Amino acid sequence: MASGVAAGSGFLYARNGALLAAALAYPFLFRQSFPQDLAIKIFLFGGLASAWNVLGGFAGQVSLGNAIFFGVGAYAAAVVQTQWGWTPWAGMLLGMAASAGIGALIGYPCFRLKGHYFAMATLAIGEVISTLFMNWQWVGGAVGVYIPLRDDTWKYFQFGTTKLPYYYVMLAFLVSALLLSAALLRSRMGYYFRAIREDQDAARSLGVPARRYKLAAMGISAALTSAGGSLYAQYVLFIDPHSVFPMMLSIQVVLIAILGGVGTLWGPVVGAMVLIPLSEFTRIYIGGTGSGLDLIAYGLLIIVISVIQPRGVLGFFRKAGAA
Repeated sequence: MASGVAAGSGFLYARNGALLAAALAYPFLFRQSFPQDLAIKIFLFGGLASAWNVLGGFAGQVSLGNAIFFGVGAYAAAVVQTQWGWTPWAGMLLGMAASAGIGALIGYPCFRLKGHYFAMATLAIGEVISTLFMNWQWVGGAVGVYIPLRDDTWKYFQFGTTKLPYYYVMLAFLVSALLLSAALLRSRMGYYFRAIREDQDAARSLGVPARRYKLAAMGISAALTSAGGSLYAQYVLFIDPHSVFPMMLSIQVVLIAILGGVGTLWGPVVGAMVLIPLSEFTRIYIGGTGSGLDLIAYGLLIIVISVIQPRGVLGFFRKAGAA
């Protein structure tokens, strides 16, 4: 039995190493701007979905407000540069701390709610915060924030001549989210998260402080999402409330995690690898008609996959393995 476990672990390490090697080599095989941009978006949304998965998948608290933390991280990285001249890396850390605190403030009252009531509460709070930023003139209001162009430098994370630094930093963001998720799955905290997800009342009866661990899940999810928002701001160099606080961002992140396999380690990554290219290609090839056919095709394909395999894309592989 021990040899079988060792062999299984060796296979997993080999598989993960091969995937990482392929990701590292990808931009040298595909040098055009579009495939590199597509990979950057997959890494970003895979990391965001993994961040949501900590709260919604592991702990079972389905939030529709993660755009709050994405926007806070984006504004933190942008404002510290435009207002104070700081490096965006400092803004990222500030945004992660602020997002974790905001997550605690939101979670403390909202965790009294369950199911769709909790989801709707987080959605409503997201709309409120978006409106606040829309009217907050110190951060640009509805006009948004233009991040000033600088020479190519890691200090300000700007590289106008190549996408490679953005590619590898986004890859590092995704890998960090996966490593943290894997560590949580093996930890006592992860077991508590899953106990709360399966039956919160039973977990409480066994001595699990449910609210404390739900707040911890919210804080971890918020901080990771905020980091993704900061990286996004530096990639596009312009943000406004419509681009970083949209309700559809929260919904898309949830869809990615659910479609790939909610509550699993690799589900958010698989979901991003399916949905982000699907979204981009439908937008490019049938989005120019002005009739919304790209959104119809996008939605129909999501519905078909969800109906055929409710456990997500990873469910296909599990079924094949069982067979």
